[in-house]
Amino acid sequence: MPPFSEAEARQEIEAAFGKSADALFQNFSAPIAAASIAQAHKAALQDGRAVAVKVLRPRIEQKAAQEFRAFARAARHVESLSATGRRMEPVKFVETLKEAAAIELDLRMEAGAASELAENLADEPGVRVPEVIWPLSARRVLTVEWIDGTPLGDLAALDARGVDRKALANLVIRVFLKQALHTGFFHADMHQGNLIVDNDGRLALVDFGIMGRLDVKTRNVFAEIIYGFITRNYQRTAEVHFDAGYVGPGHSKDAFAQALRAVGEPLQGRNAHEVDMSRVLQQLFDVTALFDMHLRPELVLLQRTMVTVEGVARMLDPEIDMWAAATPDVKDYVNNAIGVKAQAEKLKTATMKALEVAPKLPDYVDAIGKAAQKINQSGLTSPAEKTHSGVRTAVWALGLAALTLAAVLAFR
Repeated sequence: MPPFSEAEARQEIEAAFGKSADALFQNFSAPIAAASIAQAHKAALQDGRAVAVKVLRPRIEQKAAQEFRAFARAARHVESLSATGRRMEPVKFVETLKEAAAIELDLRMEAGAASELAENLADEPGVRVPEVIWPLSARRVLTVEWIDGTPLGDLAALDARGVDRKALANLVIRVFLKQALHTGFFHADMHQGNLIVDNDGRLALVDFGIMGRLDVKTRNVFAEIIYGFITRNYQRTAEVHFDAGYVGPGHSKDAFAQALRAVGEPLQGRNAHEVDMSRVLQQLFDVTALFDMHLRPELVLLQRTMVTVEGVARMLDPEIDMWAAATPDVKDYVNNAIGVKAQAEKLKTATMKALEVAPKLPDYVDAIGKAAQKINQSGLTSPAEKTHSGVRTAVWALGLAALTLAAVLAFR
């Protein structure tokens, strides 16, 4: 996108901090990159550290609001035209993107995202997230440390540096899966322009305006679906789809498993240049139509990022085997979050909850028994002792059933 003027950027900085750009920074540059929502400038702090200063476009909030109103009108129109349009849930799709954009238009949220992602990836020595300069970050201005390096899109420069592109492609996939599965908070705009190999050979992620979140249940479903394809367990993969409500009611699990097999088997053991992803995506789209699968708004950013990451990995290594690259991280997550170890931990938690309730049962029984005795004394039922004894027995049985139910619910 064409940049807006340096003078306007300086005005935004002064409005945000009450001081001129020259008072806050050294060597504040002209725009070095511009996109639809913001542009970046290079500068230095007063202590000499190089930084990137991101500034929102003037009046971009009003522009975005106007365009999303147009998108919403178009989505409602598409939804009214056909069953296919309604199945793809265009209104919900636009609402999901609007929510993501609202966060992107507040650079304080981007600063928080960068900080959180840096903590989540702190144990990855080959990965880097720029440090946020908090005193110089506000709603319309974001300042982060400057990272020198080579963009992933510049393959010639990567080769000139001797970068192992095959290892880098695997790292991109692994970093994405760690974010999506292990923490549930992921960079949702991982295209090659937002990925850099720094001068120390680390993969640096930049631009945290669009981020995604997955709750534990969705992460488990996501992991089981991928693991089912990796292990060629299409029946289990189908069951996961049905249990999660991803498939419309009234369809056959066996037929859906057969459809998944038709998608998955041609991909097994084949590297990226042997797979026509456009045909795979078309087949997946046909499956969603056949089984009345609606768009899942909570998965929009995840699906978008998966396609982007797959594209980056194929660009770096045309021979990459996507299943093989994903297997270690997915298998590790399944074993720890869904497998025997995880189930044992859930059983332990359920047992502890049940034991917390158990000591209170005698008090409950006595209270109910006394209440029954008072009712008997009023002459409304059979002799008191008999009823009292029967009530105590029934309540104990009910209490044991309640304990069992509590354990089952906690164990799910």
